[in-house]
Amino acid sequence: MTGAGRIRIGIAPGHRVEVARLYWQAFGTKLGPIMGPEAQAVDYLARVMREDQVLTATSPKGDLLGMAGFRTSTGAFPLGRWAEMRAVYGIPGALWRAGVMRLLQQDLNPSRFLVDGIAVADTMRGRGIGTALLDALCAEASGRGYVEVGLDVADVNPRARALYERRGFVARDTVRMGLVGPIFGMASVTRMVRRLV
Repeated sequence: MTGAGRIRIGIAPGHRVEVARLYWQAFGTKLGPIMGPEAQAVDYLARVMREDQVLTATSPKGDLLGMAGFRTSTGAFPLGRWAEMRAVYGIPGALWRAGVMRLLQQDLNPSRFLVDGIAVADTMRGRGIGTALLDALCAEASGRGYVEVGLDVADVNPRARALYERRGFVARDTVRMGLVGPIFGMASVTRMVRRLV
């Protein structure tokens, strides 16, 4: 990461909505049909983000530069409950959204550390922040005793896949999205893994 920025676990005071907005900017195209419109999606994400399941990168002045969510046996970065979904979308909206979101969820596995999304502010792309966040995720996983880090990369995101490969991730398998693929704007995801030991 260029500059003297800082990466830490958690979200700095006052950055909660900004982190939710940044996550939405990165993944809204995929999640929009389910979680949109944007204002509701950002509200929902801000309510359900787990501060113990996210790394944030800030500038020396404290500006948010990027974020990286993760999933472990203790939880996931965006892990909502029915109450939050109902509060934001109402009962009818929450019912169908919860059903579709269940199709995407992966079980919390005690042996796996999974990346739940990396997002970098538009004005800061190309400055090594995504790479620094990815390396920090691997260090966090190693510090918690995990031997590998896993992530899914969409077929429509070759730049992200190239970054992951440069940082030591290898493709394990490809999963076809089937009928939900058009909803999320992708035909498949590649599961990638980086061994830490």
